[in-house]
Amino acid sequence: MTEAITPVQAGGRDQDFLAPAARLRGAGIGALEELTDLERSDRLARMREGSLGSIHSWELVTAVDGPGTRMTIFLNGCPLRCLYCHNPDTFLMRDGEPVEADEILRRIRRYRNVFKATGGGITLSGGEVLMQPAFAGRILAGAKAMGIHTCIDTSGYLGANASDEMLDNIDLVLLDVKSGDEQTYKKVTGRELAPTITFGDRLAAKGIETWVRFVLVPGLTDDPQNVENVARIVERWRPVVSRVEVLPFHQMGTDKWDALKLEYKLRDTRPPEPELVESTRQIFREHGFTVH
Repeated sequence: MTEAITPVQAGGRDQDFLAPAARLRGAGIGALEELTDLERSDRLARMREGSLGSIHSWELVTAVDGPGTRMTIFLNGCPLRCLYCHNPDTFLMRDGEPVEADEILRRIRRYRNVFKATGGGITLSGGEVLMQPAFAGRILAGAKAMGIHTCIDTSGYLGANASDEMLDNIDLVLLDVKSGDEQTYKKVTGRELAPTITFGDRLAAKGIETWVRFVLVPGLTDDPQNVENVARIVERWRPVVSRVEVLPFHQMGTDKWDALKLEYKLRDTRPPEPELVESTRQIFREHGFTVH
């Protein structure tokens, strides 16, 4: 069983700051210092003020989580429980590894020339990056000070945790709009759609470039009216939305759900046929968006 889903206050709940314990290992945090000797109280205080974060892993990718070659850092902790999540080992903040913000910034500095040559940068993902706003804010500010392109990948559900100062240090937001229908959104995530819309409105008002992401799941999010509703929501942010990405559902996270002994409800769901992917993309094109 996962943790019960309860409302999250700005800055997270105390139980979300439990000292990180053993987790299901993925790509890991190779070469980043693990601070396993910190006392629990000191660790919690440092996480709250942002000098320490709970990290799942990091990787270098090209043209996936933003433009160019990017260092994508996956943070632990998420208030949503998406049925199709392929990183369920990021659900709980306590399951990550404690890593200093300064250590991540030192790592980022080493790749400055790569980012400059490829037009890349850093992307903070998860989990949900805004579960750790103080830590994320410190990384974003540090990277921005180095002249590095910054990006966050978020559902927007915890958008209220993003201060205006944090947004000023973000060049691009990958905003996951998981459904345009309230009932479907609740079924997919266990949460409400409204906070995502509110956050998108803030991004548009501040002029922050946004890539909208929509996961196409047969029998769950693929109803044409649901897709149409997503497109209408995204129209609110048209001036800042430079692309819409329709991401076909896949089964690559199944083994993680099994290893964590979590119930995976989409086990029998097949990836969408190419025709469905194309017809879904066409709906967004008809609203005037560049679609990938």
